[in-house]
This record gives sequence, structure tokens and C-alpha cells, in this order.
Amino acid sequence: MGAGHSHGPADATGGAAPDLRRRLAIVFGLTSTVVVAQAIGSWVTGSLALLTDTAHALTDATGLLVALIAATLMLRPANKHRTWGFRRIEVIAALAQATLLIVVGVYAAVEGVRRLVEPPEVQSSELLVFGIVGLVANITGIVILSSSRGANFNMRAAFLEVLNDALGSLGVIVAAIVITTTGFQRADAIAGLFIAALIVPRAVTILRETTSVLMEFTPKGLDLDQVRAHILGLAHVRDVHDLHASTVATGLPTISAHVVVDDECFTDGHAPTILHDIRECVAEHFPVSLEHSTFQLETERLREHEPADTRHA
Repeated sequence: MGAGHSHGPADATGGAAPDLRRRLAIVFGLTSTVVVAQAIGSWVTGSLALLTDTAHALTDATGLLVALIAATLMLRPANKHRTWGFRRIEVIAALAQATLLIVVGVYAAVEGVRRLVEPPEVQSSELLVFGIVGLVANITGIVILSSSRGANFNMRAAFLEVLNDALGSLGVIVAAIVITTTGFQRADAIAGLFIAALIVPRAVTILRETTSVLMEFTPKGLDLDQVRAHILGLAHVRDVHDLHASTVATGLPTISAHVVVDDECFTDGHAPTILHDIRECVAEHFPVSLEHSTFQLETERLREHEPADTRHA
């Protein structure tokens, strides 16, 4: 006997994905413009900081395009073949964006160290102009995405990309000012290393969190030992096993378990009450609200005939 939600395709109203395509499209257009401008600027000035920021902006543009595609796919309805629709595409998109950011960050670090040893001459005045252009465009993107950055993994990754690129543009501006006023050419390489230091840690965080979702680890903040204890505390419950919890996509945590109850619950009418109590328990008693739940009620005899690997937890 199961409980929790409909066993057909996921309800479109439960944890529905918001439509954020317009915002992503605007920021994608801005970022693409910055890529072209900064690519020209890095060729003219020979600046590592600007080249790194251009590569970062190109990564941003690619990531935003992926995010835009993902945001479109997420809105497609579920069906019998794809019971959750394309909701998890936002996790895959964020994973791809994080991977791209790490590649750019590692390149910037390696090239920055090389240029610290052999600093090339950089045209600081042109560098300043292109840095300002990039910063203005990135600040505009930040304003557009800021209110929706917590909507899902996809939007969070997109926002962090634009934010990091804005900080990178700021680093370019500082490097240009230092070179202009002091002639210290290594400022460009230091700015490139600064950009790398901004990119990598945030990308690693997103990489770790999205991997956790794809590996179907227990949702962050949920203690399954506490869940088990709460269910075992209900009247007539004798055992809880095959307990699993995972996240389909942002806002869609799920849980399932086999619950052993007294034999008489199947004849005296207690089974529906137990199911209701378990559903209420997992939906309301924990930091992570588990609205999508499936529980199988069974007797001790049925438990003994289950495969050993389903009784591991």
C-alpha cells in the first residue's frame, strides 16, 4: 500500500518550475556583446586579465545559453515516459556550467603564474576602457538575475557566472589603473590570478551540490535517522527499512520506505490512518518538507520474504 502522491506523472503544480527565460535571454545578449568587445580588447592590449575575463565571459555566455535551453526544457510537461518531465535538466546544466568555470579558472591560474615570471607589456588605457564596458554590462546582468538567483541550481549557476565576471572586470580595471599610474606590468597577471581565485571555489561548490543530486544523495539538511525514529514512534509501526530520500530537482525532494505494521492494521482499518500520519510526519516535522512520498505498508511475514538487499536500511 502506498502513500504520498499520485503514482502517475508528477503533478505540474507541485514544485512547478518558474518561467525565467526572458531574464536569461536578456543577460545572454548582454554577455555575448561583452565577449565580442573584450575579445577585441584582449587582442589590442595583450592583457592576460582581459583575456581571462574574455574567456570567462565566453564561458558565461555558453553557460547562459545552456541555462536558457534548460529553462525551456524544464517547462515541458511530464508524461508516461518522462514522469518528472525535464525538471532535472537544470541540475545537469548547472553541472556543465561549473565544469566550464573550473576549466577557465585553471587556465587563468597557470597563465597568470607564467606571466608573473615573464610579464608582457600591456596597453593600460585601452585595457581600462574595455574593463569598464564589461563591468557595466555585468552589473546590468546582476540586477536582472538577482531576484531569481535562488529559484533553482540553474539560475544560481547563471547568477554566479555573471557575478564572478563582474568581479573579473573590476580586477581588469584595477590592473589598468595600477599599470597606468605605476608601470607595474605584473598587475595584469595578478588580476588574472585574482579572477581565477574567484571562479574556482564557487564552481567547485556548485559541482559538489549538483553531483549530490545526480548521485541521489540524501537532501542536505535531512537526517534519515531522525525520519526513521519519527515513523517508528507512530502507533502500530514495528519497523522501517528500504528508506531512501533524494532530490529530483530544486524544490522536489522525495522519500520512500517500507513500513512494517501490526497484522491487524490490515483488518481493523488502521492502515489508512497510519499512512496519513506518516505522510504528515515527513511533510511537517523536518527542515526539508517531503511532500512527494511513497510508503509501502507490510506485515512482518512479508518483510521476511523480501530480498536481503531491500532490508539494508
